[in-house]
Amino acid sequence: MNVKISTNRIFHAITIQEAELAANMTEELQDQLRIFLQKDVKNLVVIMKDIQMIDSAAAKELLDIRNCFYDNRASFVLCEPQPAVKKILDQVEQFGAVLIAPSLSEASDLVHLEEMEREMTD
Repeated sequence: MNVKISTNRIFHAITIQEAELAANMTEELQDQLRIFLQKDVKNLVVIMKDIQMIDSAAAKELLDIRNCFYDNRASFVLCEPQPAVKKILDQVEQFGAVLIAPSLSEASDLVHLEEMEREMTD
């Protein structure tokens, strides 16, 4: 799977550079994303602008990955999904718990807000 990674002081931005995200790709994606939970900066923004199609099994896997990040007190935000991808995501049960932002700027704001919430509850 082709990805581009950039990091700032509060989150990693991972751009998935694939036209399709299918269930047979999710194990590799899971392995690539969960590595970030072992780093000092654990928050993750997944930029989906290149993905034109996603199947429901892959969407469910994204939900599982999100839950893993939240269990480890880290943010997980999906960013810039295409309309066809957003439609599939909206159909997955319980996907409403996943934060989806229309832009990287808004994804950054969501991560900052969650960081403040975690600081207040420590």
